[in-house]
Amino acid sequence: MRCPKSIPLAKPDWVLTAIRNGQDEILSLPFRGNLSSIAETSSPRSTMDLKAHIRDIPDFPKPGITFRDITTLLANSQALCHAIESLAEQCAPLQPDYIAGIESRGFIFGMPLAYTMNLGFAPIRKSGKLPAATHSAEYELEYGTDKLEVHQDAFESGSRVLIVDDLIATGGTAAATARLVEMTGCEVAGFGFVIELLALEGRKKLPQVPIASLLQY
Repeated sequence: MRCPKSIPLAKPDWVLTAIRNGQDEILSLPFRGNLSSIAETSSPRSTMDLKAHIRDIPDFPKPGITFRDITTLLANSQALCHAIESLAEQCAPLQPDYIAGIESRGFIFGMPLAYTMNLGFAPIRKSGKLPAATHSAEYELEYGTDKLEVHQDAFESGSRVLIVDDLIATGGTAAATARLVEMTGCEVAGFGFVIELLALEGRKKLPQVPIASLLQY
């Protein structure tokens, strides 16, 4: 199931429901935008060069590294919609029940993807950030290790989970997330990434499941 491509409005106002002192209160706020802009703006079947919306930052975070900046893609509504719908189209055949988004940029793409695909969402967080009982998995850093965690009850046992992040580089965090999913008694349905850095061969660390990546460098 996908999100509707347009939002019908009976009048040029947004009507919001707020909770104040236990009472529902209807707020009518003026909408100053162009209603036509809410209609469908992109389709994964249309032609769009998403790489044109990725900004290259040389020598960041250290000399010799080119950083692929997604903020310029996020700032463009058509590019953002196209990226989400393209991921949804590629990942739909995997038939996931949930999406797991890796902290933190995996949240940016995982949440709208879950909404588009009508799936539940679970955050994969750094150690100590989740309040209930968790599973934890270590992954390697350049110097030392770190941990990722997921709530033990994040998914219904036996479910298929799609792991989402903005980028796969060395594959360490994605591989740790796959282990977390398995700890909950679930199956990794596949992975979805906006960007893949091919030279770092992150795929080799991942389970033998389908991997969708929209852009390769």
